[in-house]
Amino acid sequence: MANNVKQIHDFGQSIWLDFIDREIIASGKLKKLIDEDGIRGVTSNPAIFEKAITSSSDYDADIKALGATAKTTEELFFGLAIKDIQAAAQLFEGVYNEGVVGADGYVSLEVSPFLALDAEGTAKQAELLWKQVDRKNVMIKIPGTKPGLKAIRESIAKGININVTLLFGLERYEEVTEAYIAGLEDHLAAGHNIGHISSVASFFLSRIDVVVDPLLEEKGAKELVGEVAIASAKKAYEIYKRVFSTERWKALEAKGAKPQRLLWASTGSKNPAFKDTKYVEALIGPDTVDTVPLETIDAFRDHGIAADTLMLGLDQATETLGRLKALGIDLDKITQDLEDEGIEKFNKPFEKLLKAIEDQKAKA
Repeated sequence: MANNVKQIHDFGQSIWLDFIDREIIASGKLKKLIDEDGIRGVTSNPAIFEKAITSSSDYDADIKALGATAKTTEELFFGLAIKDIQAAAQLFEGVYNEGVVGADGYVSLEVSPFLALDAEGTAKQAELLWKQVDRKNVMIKIPGTKPGLKAIRESIAKGININVTLLFGLERYEEVTEAYIAGLEDHLAAGHNIGHISSVASFFLSRIDVVVDPLLEEKGAKELVGEVAIASAKKAYEIYKRVFSTERWKALEAKGAKPQRLLWASTGSKNPAFKDTKYVEALIGPDTVDTVPLETIDAFRDHGIAADTLMLGLDQATETLGRLKALGIDLDKITQDLEDEGIEKFNKPFEKLLKAIEDQKAKA
């Protein structure tokens, strides 16, 4: 019987797993997801590592060993995380080297969320982590905040693979594509090859609907409930198609540059009234990535429908966003608030994680 998750790849979309811990690597479960479901990458974030490190004893021995030399708790954490990222990157080497080398097979590690509004600090840490992980098939995650744009361009200009995270708004997404293209131009101008550089722009979905849907209910526009995030994503894909077909882009492509793919994030349904595979099913299309939590992968394998849906209903998407404006709902403000809140949502688990590591180190 055909595997529903694997079928998505037939439509040109790569499914990455939005989860990492030592157990999934050591048990062979991650290898099984690659072989049977066609999973083509992994993303991590501070909240995922917080859960992994605080809910198991798998890290205790390393906390003790690294604790003897690490100057700060944050340095100790990155020592633990890098070990996991390197192990996962090794598992994905085959995917990375398959067909077009570097088309897929990436594992993402995020800079400290405390640096989200610090361009210089972010760029510096991105370079440090890139060197420490020392794997071709790794991406360093940088939040797409206003200061993050400068760090993204600088990092791409140094030849570092970047996963731009925490994107909610269309205007900011377009600014991210500019940072990527300008970074490639900088790297090329410095006399380097750009064919090895890869990047994704992670557009967050379900969190948009969590905020917008109650406002739609209040205004009696129930037919738009659960539609705004998907409409935004479809409009983002229109921007992607436009930006990566210009003469400016074609000049870079001729030198081996790869487009910065859109990645759909926050794709688990947070509203129990929605189908649990809703966000995955609605946005399947070529040259995109979807990073999916384990439970959503399981759900899609069981009852998901793989079909080429991304380009469907583009006029409707435009109309949906237009109606929001007419209803007096300011999506630009909402997406900026979500970005600010998103930084906080990563800061909190990171603080909790560092505290847990300190407590564990004290016991050692």
